[in-house]
Amino acid sequence: MASLNKMTIIGNLGADPEVRYLDGGAVVATFNVATTEKYTNRNGEKVEQTEWFRVELWNEQAKVAEKYLKKGNSVYVEGRLRTELWTDKEGKERTSLRVRANTMQLLGSPNSDRQDEPEYEAPRAQAAPQAAPARQQPQPQRTAAPAPQPAAPRQQPARREPEPMPFDGGGDDDLPF
Repeated sequence: MASLNKMTIIGNLGADPEVRYLDGGAVVATFNVATTEKYTNRNGEKVEQTEWFRVELWNEQAKVAEKYLKKGNSVYVEGRLRTELWTDKEGKERTSLRVRANTMQLLGSPNSDRQDEPEYEAPRAQAAPQAAPARQQPQPQRTAAPAPQPAAPRQQPARREPEPMPFDGGGDDDLPF
């Protein structure tokens, strides 16, 4: 039987991402994303309900998050829901949920009218974290080509009316049915 574990979240960052560089070269970024649902209840009162999701990104996407994500940014995240078991200071076992993202896209920021903040779509990462990220070769810079000149308007050829078919006045027995 098939199964599916997929989370899609669109929300805002509660704080700048926390980025850790691990032994072996792996990089992990964690951050919280808030989603807000607004509705009117039975009493006619407007209700706003916020849910917080803990998200982690690995390797190249973690580096992108470190560089571009800031508190308040709107972000699209897609990934898998993971359960984590941990022990608190009092020795009690605790459970928490985390989204291990494999796709992240910056949607903008609260100040999206600002021209100095670039919009960036992160490359898709591999599903499993890697021990060491591959080094990328520098890409040659491309120079902008001169803008093409608008073409002169083309003239449409004159339209000809179709010539009428001659009618021979044939009878009913000429019909194919």
